[in-house]
Amino acid sequence: MQTSLPVLYSFRRCPYAMRARMAISYSGIAVELREVVLRDMPASLLACSPKATVPVLVLPDGRVVEESRDIIGWALAVNDPDRWQPDSVDSMHREISCLVDENDAAFKQSLDCYKYAERYPEHPADYYRVQGELFLGELERRLDQHAWLCGEHISVADVSIFPFIRQFAHVDKTWFDGAAYPRLQAWLNCFLQSTLFAGVMQKYPQWREGDVATVFSAGGSKATDTQDRKKSC
Repeated sequence: MQTSLPVLYSFRRCPYAMRARMAISYSGIAVELREVVLRDMPASLLACSPKATVPVLVLPDGRVVEESRDIIGWALAVNDPDRWQPDSVDSMHREISCLVDENDAAFKQSLDCYKYAERYPEHPADYYRVQGELFLGELERRLDQHAWLCGEHISVADVSIFPFIRQFAHVDKTWFDGAAYPRLQAWLNCFLQSTLFAGVMQKYPQWREGDVATVFSAGGSKATDTQDRKKSC
C-alpha cells in the first residue's frame, strides 16, 4: 500500500540512515518509512537506486535522493527551526562541510577497520583505534572551545557525526568510557539520552511490498532537548 508521502528506505542501525532520520524527525516532515534488511533488499529500492545502500529517499514527484547528506539538506530546506544549517555564504557552512567530510572519509575508514578488524588482518584492532583517535582528539579539542562541534549551538555537523562516534564507542565501550575524552563522552551521552534519538531508533519490522504504510514523523522534535547542552548534560 502506497501513500502520497516521500518514501524513506532505511535500516535502523546504519549510521547514514540514522542521521537522515534524525534530520527528518527534527524537521517534522512525515515520510513513509520502509525498513529494509541489507541482505534482502526489496526490488522497489533496487529499481530506483541500483547502488543498493540506504538511506534512499523517493519524493512524490519521482525524484530520488540517494545520499544521507543530501537527504539532510532536503529536510533542513523544508524546515530548520534551530538553524542547524548556516547559510551557504556563511564561513561556518564550509567549516561544517569540511568536518563532516573528514568524518565520512578518513574516520569512517578507521572505524570500519577497527570494528571489523578480523577483515583487515594487516594490523591489530588497537592500531585502527589509534588511527580513529586522531579524529576523536580533534572533536575533543573543539568541544573544549565551545558547547558543540562548530560553536555554541548545535549544527548539522553534530548530528551528522554523532552516529559514527556512537558506533566507534560501542566497539569497546569499556575502553571508550575510560579514555581521555570527557567532553566527547558528555556530548555523545547527550545525544544518546535525547528524545530525538529515542524517536528515530524505534524498531519496525522489515518492509515488504503490499504492507500497510508506516508513517514516520516526530512532529518537529527538538534536537536533543539539548539546545543548551551545558545545562542539560
